[in-house]
Amino acid sequence: MTENSGPRPEVPYWHLWRDDAGISHQAKCTLTAFDLKGVGDAAPQWNNKQDPSEATVVYTVQPVGWIGEWHENPAPQWIVVLSGRWWIESMDGTRIEQGPGEFSFGEDLGCIPTDGRKGHRSGTVGDAPAVLMTVQLRVPPVGRPCHCK
Repeated sequence: MTENSGPRPEVPYWHLWRDDAGISHQAKCTLTAFDLKGVGDAAPQWNNKQDPSEATVVYTVQPVGWIGEWHENPAPQWIVVLSGRWWIESMDGTRIEQGPGEFSFGEDLGCIPTDGRKGHRSGTVGDAPAVLMTVQLRVPPVGRPCHCK
């Protein structure tokens, strides 16, 4: 560790996941597997390198008042809020809101319809569109919370 690097970071994120009964839930998780090293001639920085996989990046602009009724994520995906605010509600009734700089991992594939719910709902908050960047991974869903470290 260098003098100015500070302690090993802990970066929070929300994880939308499906349990064995097919019900979606949300868990507050933390990225903790950071290593301090430089890239090229740059000073050391904290890096958390996730397992390699193929991925597709999708930018989304959700209009003011947009609501996405019950649906599942199309693939396990990181969702980063670039601007605006949005909310996510899982089948267990948990509802979170996120704004710029906050992110989540959506992995609720394979939910079982229950009481008219399947996967999650989401929508915009406030008087500005929500601009999101998703990184869709080509990996199977894991089915347990907080497995990304």
